[in-house]
Amino acid sequence: MYTSPRKMRETMPQTPIFSSMLGSSCSGQVQPDMGERCVDPVYQDGNLVSGSLEALIEHLVPTMDYYPDRTYIFTFLLSSRVFIHPHELLAKVGQICIKQKQQLETGTEAEKAKLKSFAAKIIQLLKEWTETFPYDFQDEKSMKELKEIAHRITQCDEENGTVKKIISQMTQNLLMALSTRSQYQEIREKFRQPVTDKGTILKTKPQSTQKDILSVCCDPLILAQQLTYIELERVSNIYPEDLMQIVSHMDSLDNHKCRGDVTKTYNLEAYDNWFNCLSMLVATEICRVVKKKQRTRMVEFFIDVARECFNIGNFNSMMAIISGMNLSPVARLKKTWSKVKTAKFDVLEHHMDPSSNFCNYRTALQGAAQRSQTANSNREKIVIPVFNLFIKDIYFLHKIHTNRLPNGQINFKKFWEISRQIHDFLTWKQVECPFEKDKKIQSYLLTAPIYSEEALFIASFESEGPENHMEKDSWKTLRTTLLNRA
Repeated sequence: MYTSPRKMRETMPQTPIFSSMLGSSCSGQVQPDMGERCVDPVYQDGNLVSGSLEALIEHLVPTMDYYPDRTYIFTFLLSSRVFIHPHELLAKVGQICIKQKQQLETGTEAEKAKLKSFAAKIIQLLKEWTETFPYDFQDEKSMKELKEIAHRITQCDEENGTVKKIISQMTQNLLMALSTRSQYQEIREKFRQPVTDKGTILKTKPQSTQKDILSVCCDPLILAQQLTYIELERVSNIYPEDLMQIVSHMDSLDNHKCRGDVTKTYNLEAYDNWFNCLSMLVATEICRVVKKKQRTRMVEFFIDVARECFNIGNFNSMMAIISGMNLSPVARLKKTWSKVKTAKFDVLEHHMDPSSNFCNYRTALQGAAQRSQTANSNREKIVIPVFNLFIKDIYFLHKIHTNRLPNGQINFKKFWEISRQIHDFLTWKQVECPFEKDKKIQSYLLTAPIYSEEALFIASFESEGPENHMEKDSWKTLRTTLLNRA
């Protein structure tokens, strides 16, 4: 069965990637027990750090008396898509299996027992592959290769049919997983369009008739919990191969042969869209309030919500809220901000200070991750990183370290590090949300009208008039454009 990301993280090699990869020869000794299998891979401190694609594939395939470490299986299957199609990898695995099988088919009872042992290991590998990366089997070529391997393995135990039953169940589970993902893509979030209606933006309606977030939820903690519910729901639909597309898609643009099979990252786009919508919703809720006193209350409310998100470990919503309040249409409301008790906001901005590569945030994230590892309740296990920064970290690792070393071997040390970060994310996304869903609040958060940047400026100028000639010119231009728009 698939080893949990937390368990795998505990057994992942801990050699720092930055200290020795650049300019390193990655020298090391081949493990004695692996010497007879393949001398090509290079090891360092007992960890495989480089090798040819063929050698890495051979290291993946079990033998009668060998089974690869599960962390290696995950890391190689995750990174292999950068170099080879899943169906091509399956074909190579199948070829190695055939050779192994032929060597054991001597007809003796002892060899038959070894053949069954070998078959069990191959099935275990296929189960881990189909359970962890079911999307690798979405096309007919991959399914054909899987069936071919399965057919040959069932021949190892035709007497009682146990292997055949296990493979049948594995196939059913795979098809179910593929169906689930397909359904999610069909109903994936449609991007919410910003409001541009002039009657909505230009305050033609009395304030009392306008519904706002405070009329739906006035408790910052409850709203933070509902935001966390939404975050975890969206995170649960992001898979390791989605994240790896950050690497494989970039390589495909460099004339990589897998270019035609690059899948659009719908899940990543939907999650990124959620962040943007939340930021714009915060700005909309603030800018459209007419009275300064109520507007001040709205700003302080969102500061408290962001603070509660931080305490929960929901850094993504926290960052989205702060980003919304830092948008120019909100930031320019000086009369409003002069009435706001900004001490809490200053603390939040300190945590999200971008200097030194967001050092303060990374320290807070590390603290939340450590708390999660020792937590007894789901409430304390919650860790939702700032997704854009998480993606940038993977992008950064990919850009500064080459896929191949000067000697042509695959720089597997690089992929260990990328894999470790993705393992962390998988651990966090598996947390079951401890908060009860409030449909009314979530409906508002997900469907309430949001303003475009243009509309936000208009609402902001209506709330607090232009202060200089530049703002006055902008205000006149925006208002004229909107009123003349068909």
